[in-house]
Amino acid sequence: MDILSAIFHALPGVLAWENLLAMVVGTLAGMTVGSLPGLTATMAIAVLIPLTFSMSPLVALGIMAGIYNGAMYGGAIPAILLNVPGTPPSIVTTFDGYPLAQQGRAALALKVACWSSAIGGTLSALSLMLLAPPLVKVTLLFGPSEYFWLGILGMSSIAILLGSDPVKGLLAAAIGLLLGTIGSDVVTGEQRFTFGRLELLDGINLLVILTGLYALPPAIRMIEKRYRADDDKIDITPHPDDGFLKNFKYLLPTWLRSSLIGIGVGILPATGGSMAAFLAYNETRRTATDTSLFGKGDIRGVAAAETGNNADNAAAMIPALVLGVPGSGVSAVILAGLLVHGLQPGPQLFRDTPDIVYGFMWQMLITSVMLFALGGNIASRLFAQVMRMPQAALAPMIMCLTLVGIYALSNDMFNVWIMFGMGIVGYILSRLNFPLAPIVLGLVLGGMIEQNLRLTLLIHQGDLTALVASPLSILLFALCVLMCLIPVLRRMKRGQTA
Repeated sequence: MDILSAIFHALPGVLAWENLLAMVVGTLAGMTVGSLPGLTATMAIAVLIPLTFSMSPLVALGIMAGIYNGAMYGGAIPAILLNVPGTPPSIVTTFDGYPLAQQGRAALALKVACWSSAIGGTLSALSLMLLAPPLVKVTLLFGPSEYFWLGILGMSSIAILLGSDPVKGLLAAAIGLLLGTIGSDVVTGEQRFTFGRLELLDGINLLVILTGLYALPPAIRMIEKRYRADDDKIDITPHPDDGFLKNFKYLLPTWLRSSLIGIGVGILPATGGSMAAFLAYNETRRTATDTSLFGKGDIRGVAAAETGNNADNAAAMIPALVLGVPGSGVSAVILAGLLVHGLQPGPQLFRDTPDIVYGFMWQMLITSVMLFALGGNIASRLFAQVMRMPQAALAPMIMCLTLVGIYALSNDMFNVWIMFGMGIVGYILSRLNFPLAPIVLGLVLGGMIEQNLRLTLLIHQGDLTALVASPLSILLFALCVLMCLIPVLRRMKRGQTA
């Protein structure tokens, strides 16, 4: 079966009623999460994964795809109405979105954000369909040594580039590697760091760590410092310039340019929607003939930020699905969701379960298109008011959901206590500005790195030079070295500038 046939063969399963319902529910839930400052798509998916354990993989992925795309748009709602970004990438949306709202054009800003999110997400999903399958053929050239360096490259790139301090990123990755060693050795069967607990023979469940790190710290912060919205409601009644066709030609170059930037950024590891939004906004402003309205209420600024932000979504899944190296924090959590459902990223995912992997690509596309209908008609009327819910009331709800979900995994409290322990660790690390994504990636990639390292050494009888015996492994090793030198080069450049 060729690639095109496999893509369309997966479509009927995606269009089944339960999958369509999952996508609608996920998109609405994502918009709700995104519209609440302090909540992110990463946290929402982390909370959701334990609840999808009994679902079919395609239904679970449909909800995740909906939350992913919905939350990225939902973050624009408080950014425009309250000048408070709902998600980190929507910081850029505040530059022109809030000034438009102050001018009485909040409805226009919300609709432009909705159109831009849908267009960016749609083009990103198409890039996922077009680029991921050919890249799978490249991975067939990989042997154990190449997979070892690929794992090191993915983990080091996330650890070094994600966050302001590379040392903290590497320490976070080391914590993930350490957590991944708990349990029975896959080669010798020896127990490692189990401390005599039978519950740890198989290691710590990925769901427990994921939920503790991503779901509990935001809930603790909500209790610590409640967000209070301004009582003055901004007018969101339609404006005469709200029409889609009237603004289509004016915004088309911005949409296309920002989509290309977002897709390119999404493919790169550890960049994410924030960088895509900033780059798209800066490029739009640089190429504009009239820049006088930027920062004062220009719809091109809103369009660029939201298009670049959402064009990163599906593109970030390209390295995650093909190589097991996520391009963003959210894609790292979705990668963990795939592993929970027994799906191992890489060539075998496309070979053994094509209907699921191509079905997920369709789900990313369909949920992006759903933003036109759900976001344009509902968000400006309903979700604009959801953010006024007190966050102190949300925190116990989140904690209860996580407790029930984790307890249901094994019907004992051991995993629950581990989850709360990881939640406290995650809260402390986040307060110390440690990135959490490298911990998850170290845990996810640690097994692959160890297994391929030991397999290479077993095949070549302990010869370390076998790790750099092929041209491809030498290239990957060089990229790892370059990745480690990036912080040094940045510091040297800053010193010269100073």
